[in-house]
Amino acid sequence: MEVDWIPEFMIVSDLDNTMVDHKDPDYTSLLRFDALWEAYYRMNSLLVFSTGRSQVLYNELRSEVPLLTPGIAIMSVGTEIRYGDTMEEDKGWVKELDVGWNRSIIVEEAEKLNLKFQCESEQRPHKVSFHVTKEDAPEVIKKLTEAYTAHKLKFKFIYSGGIDLDVLPEGAGKGQALAYLLKQFKIKGTTPKNTLVCGDSGNDAELFEVADVHGVIVGNAQEELLQWHEQNAKSRSNVFLATERCAAGIIQAMQHFNFTPNISPRDLPTPLIKEATPEGAIAVAHEIVEFQLLFERWFKGAVENSDEVFQRLKATLLPECVLVNPWGVQVKPLVAIEMARPLYGSLKGKNFRIWIDRIRINQISEEVWAVQFDKWLKSDKELSCRLTSGLLKKKDGTPNGVAWLHIHETWLLDYAGPTPRYRGNRAKASKGQDCRSKMEDFNSDTAVPRSNRAAYGKDRAEFLGRGRTRFQGSVTLSPLNPRFKLGISEWFRNYFFTVHSVA
Repeated sequence: MEVDWIPEFMIVSDLDNTMVDHKDPDYTSLLRFDALWEAYYRMNSLLVFSTGRSQVLYNELRSEVPLLTPGIAIMSVGTEIRYGDTMEEDKGWVKELDVGWNRSIIVEEAEKLNLKFQCESEQRPHKVSFHVTKEDAPEVIKKLTEAYTAHKLKFKFIYSGGIDLDVLPEGAGKGQALAYLLKQFKIKGTTPKNTLVCGDSGNDAELFEVADVHGVIVGNAQEELLQWHEQNAKSRSNVFLATERCAAGIIQAMQHFNFTPNISPRDLPTPLIKEATPEGAIAVAHEIVEFQLLFERWFKGAVENSDEVFQRLKATLLPECVLVNPWGVQVKPLVAIEMARPLYGSLKGKNFRIWIDRIRINQISEEVWAVQFDKWLKSDKELSCRLTSGLLKKKDGTPNGVAWLHIHETWLLDYAGPTPRYRGNRAKASKGQDCRSKMEDFNSDTAVPRSNRAAYGKDRAEFLGRGRTRFQGSVTLSPLNPRFKLGISEWFRNYFFTVHSVA
């Protein structure tokens, strides 16, 4: 990713036990950070992950936790720099690390000591990694230093976590990689206005030694980094010792250094209908995050079950708004959203989350913004992602001064949600037949089948209630189509949002 603008703010964060709290199965603090970044910073700031993981293990982590897409990823303890969605490698950094480095000799001398190598994915062109205990580390480092020096190599050691020993080129490391990036930014005139580095272990110490940055040592930091702070940074006002764990500690540091905004939308009460002053792209981004967050809270029963709260959902859907979902079904969201009303609290106590990634905004007229973003949904062990594009239009009297005009969704490759299935008379349709092919009479303009439009009446709530034999589990929605027996949450999922059955 070419950084051709001046970022207002740059965060450079380690991943494991810094951005990601592996002791929190719900990833509460990470989701708080995600919402804060996407709502306020994605458009004009730069997120950089600096991790000891290789690209293989980094990709594994991204498939397991709600991790945002960074603008830049520094990997393998600062020996690789990759950019944007394509993860294109910085060739200039590779050339710098080649000087004085001979990987074959590094490996050969280590094998003489019968060291235990880390897994194959963690052995990189400019990084050789071992597992070494605390007790053995000093002697191992001493012997390797003597051997490598005899070969006139330029090398360095990084020991972290009380077990991981990495051998790198002398000019490598998280701190040196960041210094290289800042140097490139300076050459191009795109140096970020403020930078916050974040870490928890010994291999993060170099980040705090880079000039002109603020730093946070998260509340769960390992002893090795705390000792480094005691010896090197105790009196430095630009390094903050957080009391909160992981991503919560990063947010705490933003508040400490007064980097604003610093309150996550997940930490705020649900805003109800009020007059708002539009704030351009920031207002649009905040609406994207807040709208999806309110759906999550509604299904989890985390907001008040009231007309006022539900009206907040409807208020930012224009009457002419059209949604095309990933199955190619076109509906009117303002009508279809009524299906969510009886689903209040249906996922209470379940691991259900919605989060937004990669918001991109382009103002195409004085009152209209085109947007793109990734909408991730997790329910227990199921994970799906919808690549979403849309239009939002200025509208007074809404919480963020904008409302949805159009929404179009498609599945991210390998992250498609469950396909709607026909569950009616098996003599007339196979079990795997697509619902859409069996609902020819569905009218996308009204979200009501033509054959049952008379039964719909003027009262939409009456329509939703009629024919519902029982709410929990499988229900017969006879006003929709008597041949279909499916959970009401499944119907809503198929035509508007992904919500898993409460049965």
